[in-house]
Amino acid sequence: MTTAPVQLKSRRASLLAGCGLAATLILALLPIGRWIAPGDSIQALLCREAFWWIFAAVVLIWLAFVERLPLTSIGFRWPTWKTFLFALAGAAAVLFVMILHMGLIVRVFHLDTTTVLAQQRMILSKPYWFRVVLVLRAAVVEEVVFRGYLIEKVRQLTGSGLLAVAVSVLTFTWAHYAGWGVVQLIPVFGAGTVLALLYVWRRDLPSNMLAHFLTDGAGFLLR
Repeated sequence: MTTAPVQLKSRRASLLAGCGLAATLILALLPIGRWIAPGDSIQALLCREAFWWIFAAVVLIWLAFVERLPLTSIGFRWPTWKTFLFALAGAAAVLFVMILHMGLIVRVFHLDTTTVLAQQRMILSKPYWFRVVLVLRAAVVEEVVFRGYLIEKVRQLTGSGLLAVAVSVLTFTWAHYAGWGVVQLIPVFGAGTVLALLYVWRRDLPSNMLAHFLTDGAGFLLR
C-alpha cells in the first residue's frame, strides 16, 4: 500500500533535482553576467557580482522551498576545528597547483599568459573593498553552486561520485574561461579538482568556502 506513494515521491524528487541541475548548469556555463554588464568598470563588475549572489540565492531557495531539502543536504554544517584544519590543507593544495602552473608548466611549454596577467592587473587596480567583495563572493557562491549543489544533484540522480566530481570540475573550469582565457583553465581545473575532492571527502561546505577564500585572498588581498 505504501509502495506507490514512495515511488511517486522518489520520482518527484528526481524530477525536481534534474530541473534544478539543468538550470544551474545552463546559468553557470553561459556568460550571462557579461551579457548583462559588459566591460570592466566598477559598475559593471558590481553588477556581475550581484548576478552571482542572486544566482546562489535562487539555488538555495529552490533547494529549500521546491525540493524541500535542508541546507545540510549540500554540505552546510556548523564549523568545527576540523573545518579550519582541512580548509588550510585544501588552500595549501590549491596554492601548490597555482605555483606549479606559473613556475613550471607556463615556462616549460612557453604558454602565453597575456590574458591572465591583464585580468590580474585589472582586478588589482580596483579598490581594496571591491577585491574583498570579489574574493568573498567567489568563496561563498562558487562553493554553493559548483561544489555543494552540483555534486549533490549529480550524485542524487546517478549515484556516481566520480561523475559528480567530473561535472563539478568541468563546469567550474568552463565558467572561468570568459574572463581568464585558455591558459588559466589549467590551474582552475586543478583547483576545481582539489576543491571537489575536498567536498566529497568531508562534505563540509564551510571548509570549502574557507579554503577558497584563503586561496583567492592570497592572490588579491595580500598585494
